[in-house]
Amino acid sequence: MGRPKAEIVIAGERLIDRAVRLARQAGCEPVIAVVRDATVVNGAVPVVNPAPERGMRSSLSLAADAAGQSPALAVLLVDAPGLNADAIRAVVDAWRPGRIAVGRYASGRGHPTVMSPQLWRAALEVAGPDEGARTYLAEHSELVDEVDVPGEPGDLDTPDDLARWQR
Repeated sequence: MGRPKAEIVIAGERLIDRAVRLARQAGCEPVIAVVRDATVVNGAVPVVNPAPERGMRSSLSLAADAAGQSPALAVLLVDAPGLNADAIRAVVDAWRPGRIAVGRYASGRGHPTVMSPQLWRAALEVAGPDEGARTYLAEHSELVDEVDVPGEPGDLDTPDDLARWQR
């Protein structure tokens, strides 16, 4: 994208602020935001990733550590502008201990993904540097509960993706 995605503004709101707002509207507490150094984020517990260039796995690892012994960690990405609070709430409400809940949209699977911090750590052990739980979910499909949710799971990976959303 050429710049930190969290700082991108869509419809007058930074993506990081939008993600925090949606998580809070969905009833998530506490909300943990893994951010770059010097990023200000309100309404969330900021956790600084000192080396975000290491990829998504490094941020997810920090989030799992920050969640500590919480029963569940719901992960959503800032670059998913089609995500909404109803989708987050539905997946969080559907999660059960020992299971993995993921959003299922009309166009396919997407965030949020909810599982215990311990399962997140196991997922990150088999993930590539810029990956999340995809490999683990494929290897442990018997644990996955797909939850039908509204919205669109697409993410912003290129300037063209951003231009489409801004229109």
